Amino acid sequence: MVLAEYPELDKKVPVRNKNRKTVNQRIARTRRQRGYHWEDTLVKRFNAVEGWKAFRLGSPSVGLPDILAVSTKENVIYTIEAKSGTNTTLRVPFDQIQRCLKWIHTFELYQTRKMVVAFKFSSKKRIGTGKYEHRELREYFKIWDEKYPVTDFICTYDGDTYAMTEGKRLPLNLESCVMPFIK
Repeated sequence: MVLAEYPELDKKVPVRNKNRKTVNQRIARTRRQRGYHWEDTLVKRFNAVEGWKAFRLGSPSVGLPDILAVSTKENVIYTIEAKSGTNTTLRVPFDQIQRCLKWIHTFELYQTRKMVVAFKFSSKKRIGTGKYEHRELREYFKIWDEKYPVTDFICTYDGDTYAMTEGKRLPLNLESCVMPFIK
């Protein structure tokens, strides 16, 4: 093999930054903390309303919804998947929807059973690595409609929802949920 025939082999290979792993770990921890804080905020909001009890159910690996909210007084149960981020879209994987639907179907005693996805778009928008711009904080609460096949879906910063099918966005008209803690 003659190196002159392969000039790309003559270039120096960049040395991998040893700190890259710790930086990625820190970024992942920040994302998880953002999600935990959003879940914790929702639980506290529900528990502050008379007649409602809410619980964080654990990590996604357990196969449980993020939050279970119940009002025996109003005969209502919600399974809630909470999503929080700094992007202009937030994605919900289909398996998380299936998991929440399974739980609301289990509790047949409740007259009203809804699977809700709670979106929180942070007041800062990521525009690059470690770079953000200020924007309005927005929260959306969408009720999954079982007339749609379960698929990945996204919510935009403007509150529009789309099903993701074979890499294409298809409009998904999900009803907004009026939460008991919003007056």
